[in-house]
Amino acid sequence: MQAASSDSSVRRWTTETVAEGQRLDYWVGAICEAFLEMGCSSRVARLFDGELTSVPLADVVFNQVISSTQDVYRTPAAIARGASHPYYLIAQWQHPWQVRQGGRLVQLRPGDAVLVDSAQRYELHFPEAVGCLSVQIPRVWAGRWLSQPEGVQPRIAARDQNWGRVLSALCLQLGQHPLLARSYPEALLSDHLGALLSAALEPSLATDIPASGRPALLARARDLMRQRLDEIGLTAESVAIALGVSIRTLHRCFAAADVSFAGTLRRLRLDQARAWLAQPRWARVGVGEIGRRCGFADASHFTREFQQAFGQTPARWRRGVL
Repeated sequence: MQAASSDSSVRRWTTETVAEGQRLDYWVGAICEAFLEMGCSSRVARLFDGELTSVPLADVVFNQVISSTQDVYRTPAAIARGASHPYYLIAQWQHPWQVRQGGRLVQLRPGDAVLVDSAQRYELHFPEAVGCLSVQIPRVWAGRWLSQPEGVQPRIAARDQNWGRVLSALCLQLGQHPLLARSYPEALLSDHLGALLSAALEPSLATDIPASGRPALLARARDLMRQRLDEIGLTAESVAIALGVSIRTLHRCFAAADVSFAGTLRRLRLDQARAWLAQPRWARVGVGEIGRRCGFADASHFTREFQQAFGQTPARWRRGVL
């Protein structure tokens, strides 16, 4: 059923090789294999088109879904037969759509993200077409980031409200280019997603650190991160352990300052790299080695991040200042 892929862990399904009239049946099998048992109907069943790309990481799975109009149903019978019941974080990048769960029908705009519990009956309605990211989230992982992950109704992170803006941007970027998830350390991307989910869905939740103590904790965290910039794959969890706080508290401390752990770490690394590139005593050290000492996994990753931040490659920037 799956199409071939150069990366054995990336799975793809496509209706391109399926005869007309059999495509919707194939598609139902594909989504049941990739996600969990669901029903699916479409008013263009005979000419149905669909492509699904699944990119697993350590904790979560990023799924890109592109298809014709469809309606998806998770029934009580399917739930009863299921062995696991993950959550799904879904964001559509082009067309409006609807989700119904717990007696509530929600109209969603392109860019809005919604968290759906597969242990509860739901319906997903895509009246025009599907172009979405669907992130499969294990229940244990969700419990690390959300104080109240379970709910009978969908939980919305609006594309234009607070941290929902940042969560939306991440979902839309990875939805349209799911293999980008492989460009970042898995633990860091997983932490970043969890922190954004927590900040967007539970913005008013109090932490165990009083508001007056958060600036000091943030300063300590940044100092520790500067000291450990050379650790490729440095995670918020290891920083939180070193500081003696929970990972959720650490992320909420960053969110209270309107920044994120991942964004702060990226900026600290880039600023350190730029400072070293400008110093004559580092002139004999290669650009790739400077990137490695600042915690970038490889030279191409460092070059891409540096150019995105400063408008030119690190090698060209160095030539301009030395």
